[in-house]
Order: sequence, then structure tokens, then C-alpha cells
Amino acid sequence: MDKFIIKGGNTLSGEVEISSAKNAVLPIIAATILSGDKCTILNCPMLLDVYVICDVLRSLGAKVEIESKNSTVNIDTSNLSDNKPCGDLVRKMRGSFLIMGAMISRFGSFKISLPGGCNIGTRPIDLHLKGFKALGAKVKIDHGYVQVSAEKLIGDKIYLDYPSVGATENIIMASVLAKGETIIENVAQEPEIGDLINFLNKMGAKVKGIGTDTLKVTGVEYLHGAKHRPIYDRIEAGTFMIAAGITRSKMKINGINHEHIKPVIAKLSEMGMDIQLYNNGLIIDGRNELKPIDIKTMPYPGFPTDMQPQMMSLLSCVLGTSVVTETIFENRFMHIAELKRMGANIKIDGRSAVIEGINKLTGAQVKATDLRAGAALILAGLESDGETEIVDIYHIDRGYSGIEKKLGLLGAEIKRVKDSSLDEELKVKNQ
Repeated sequence: MDKFIIKGGNTLSGEVEISSAKNAVLPIIAATILSGDKCTILNCPMLLDVYVICDVLRSLGAKVEIESKNSTVNIDTSNLSDNKPCGDLVRKMRGSFLIMGAMISRFGSFKISLPGGCNIGTRPIDLHLKGFKALGAKVKIDHGYVQVSAEKLIGDKIYLDYPSVGATENIIMASVLAKGETIIENVAQEPEIGDLINFLNKMGAKVKGIGTDTLKVTGVEYLHGAKHRPIYDRIEAGTFMIAAGITRSKMKINGINHEHIKPVIAKLSEMGMDIQLYNNGLIIDGRNELKPIDIKTMPYPGFPTDMQPQMMSLLSCVLGTSVVTETIFENRFMHIAELKRMGANIKIDGRSAVIEGINKLTGAQVKATDLRAGAALILAGLESDGETEIVDIYHIDRGYSGIEKKLGLLGAEIKRVKDSSLDEELKVKNQ
């Protein structure tokens, strides 16, 4: 197993290129199931989650070719079968459950293991299943598996009790081949959902309402293959923007849709950073004296929960009192214990964290408890005095493609090394 070693205190400078969005790529890969044809995804980030969902499709009989050198993934689902995928793969990554809507849409039935993923709170699949039932499917949950079946999915009106991203994506994919018209209300409006719809429409689907809270899906007989380049990763972009702030640096970030990260731009500007926008990018200057702020996570277009841990790292070294309130996931404060190891002064009050900023964090041995917590610890390490060691970085690899290389090009001292102590520990456990 690998770990990151970071020597903090360096000022960053230069340019960084943002990858395509993980949260757009995963549902797009799942959507290739619907075509029974060949699809090509361009500029695909070579992430652990991408490899996992590709392995899930392979387990179903798809032919998947990953060209890592030119970041292209070719998927041929013409020989797909409705045999259940490997349960271990699905439990490894929650995003694998996104194949459910596509599989029942194409085959009429499917059985899948209950999903896994980051331990950041309960993320029930009840809204997914509610949508499938509204389309006429029968649902059975037994011994850790979900069985969904329908002779023919029929369009209907569906209202989501909460604008869940995964449920919105799964129900869209279930309805594109359904008979008649499906209206989905109170949907999530994240840009990644709009990107999925654009891909589906390239394949011949008829989905309207991108960027609104209501989608109209007119079922079609079949979908064909398509080629698509996913949108930029707004969370990776936000992470590098915070890297400029926490290291008091100035840098150029290429690969940003400004509309997608409005809340991050607004909050960092409020703190005192200078941000100059240009076509598909920005120049950010974090060298000013920064001010404490309050943040409350909300569904899009509010402040993203996926940026909350990174912002907490930044606020930990901004003098004054800041308050961060998490409304999306009830267990998304696991990074606080690790930041405290580095000297952060944070107290939890229900679903809020009160942060008293200090002058400087201190390097320590810490653990990435989930994907975005891992990114937060990298940022904290860049600012800290001394050396920071981050273990369990496989979480980070799920969502950031070569983050240590990108930071290294900006001037950070960060390296990936083999953690032999963890390997020995695993050997002992497996004996």
C-alpha cells in the first residue's frame, strides 16, 4: 500500500490542468450499457473508481479497452448479459449501483449487491427503488442483494422526496427506454447530471430539462453508440483553488466552467482572494490576508459538500472564528480528528464545526478516512511546518488523478512511497 509524504511550507506557482469530472464519468460509463453498441469516452481520468466500474461492466460481458496514454476508454456492450456482477466490486464503490437503472431498462430485470463507498454517512437507495417501482418494476431485497424486475417499464410521474444525485441518474437511465413519457420532479441539478443527459441524448435518448428541477423523458425504442468528452471536475478545480489559498500562492488553473463553481469562487473571494476569470480557467491569488467565513453545504447550486473538508483545512489556518455546517451527510466530519493531530482547533456542535484559526499547522501522521478528507489532509500538509505522512491514500486515488504529480509541478514537496509497515500488517491479518 502507498502513502504520501509531504514537506510543507512551499509557495506554489505555475499552471495546472483539471481532469474530467469523476462524478460525470461514472454514470456515463454506466449509461453505455443502454446502447448495446460501442461508446468512446475521451479525456477520461485514470482513477481507481473508473477502473472499478469498468471491471463491473467486464463482469457482465462488456468489452472494455482503457487507453491510459491518451485517456480514452472504449466500451462495447453488445455481448452484455444480465448475470449479476461481482459483489465485491459493487461493494467496493457505491457508484457501481448506477448500472441498476441501465440494466433493468435494457434487460427488464437485474440483481445486484447493496452498494458500498466512502463512509461519510447513510446514503439509502430508497429513492432509487421508489423510482423503479413508479415505472412498474417489482423490487425485492434479500440477503444483501436487490432484485428488480419488470416485463416492460412504463413512463410515469415521479417526485423525489430529496434531490438525490444518484437516484436522479438511475431513474433517468431506467426511463429512457421505457414506454411513453416520464416526468421526474425535484431532481438534483448538479452539472454532472446535465452531462449524463447530454451523453444519453447523443445516443438517441429524448431527455429535456437540464438545469431545472423537472425532467421530461420520452422513451425511445433503442439507443446507439456515441463518443463523448465529459465536463471538467469542479471539485478538483476547487481543491486546487484552496491549495493556492492555504499556501498563500498565486497560480493559473485551466479547465474550469465558472458557472459550476460559483459558490467556491464566491466564498474564496469573500475570504480575500483575488480571482480573475478567463475562458475555461482562472488565475487565483491567495497571498492577501485572509478572513474567516461561515459555510453551509447545500445541494447544487449551493456550496458543495465535496468541498467542505478542503475548506475546513484552509479555515484552520485563517485567524478568527469560522463555522462550517454540513447539511448533506451526517458523518462528514471524520477529517476533523485528523486535522486536530496537526494542531487544528475545531469543535463539533451537532452538524456544525466551529473553527478557531491558528497561525500554522504542524506536520503529523494522519489517515485519509475518505476521498475528500484525504484531499483536505494533503492541503493541510502543504501548509504545515515539518513533514506530514498520509496513509490509506487509496481513498484519494478514487477521485484525484495523479494529484501528487500536479502539485509537484506547482512546486510542492509531495511524494508517493510504498508503506511497507502496512503491507506487513496485512500479511499478519491474512495469515
